Amino acid sequence: MNPEELHYTQSHEWVRIDGDVGTIGITDYAQKELGEIVYLEMPEVGHVFNADEEFGTVESVKAVSELFTPLSGEIVEVNKAAIAEPGIVNDDPFGDGWLIKMKLSTDEEVGKLMSAEAYSAYVQAEEKAR
Repeated sequence: MNPEELHYTQSHEWVRIDGDVGTIGITDYAQKELGEIVYLEMPEVGHVFNADEEFGTVESVKAVSELFTPLSGEIVEVNKAAIAEPGIVNDDPFGDGWLIKMKLSTDEEVGKLMSAEAYSAYVQAEEKAR
């Protein structure tokens, strides 16, 4: 199940909004598709991104995938625990496996993201299209 309080992207990232900070990670679906995650490449604190820009990569035993920012903002924290132990993203993608925190530039972009219900429907449609 995808947590209801989060917002989702078609590239399988999630964001939790807390005031003007967004915590970003990859969804449970994404980590299952990737398989065992072995390496994360994350940006430096202070880097500024626009929405939908690549902010890093996740490498698994199967593939390397780009990570995209759901919203615009400045990186204020990177999950050092996940970089040191990437398997945490497989174990707890919506909790301890978060990737970055951003100070958001605007709250207007949030409306472009999917709800948990819309994301679940999107994943089902994507699976049927295979």
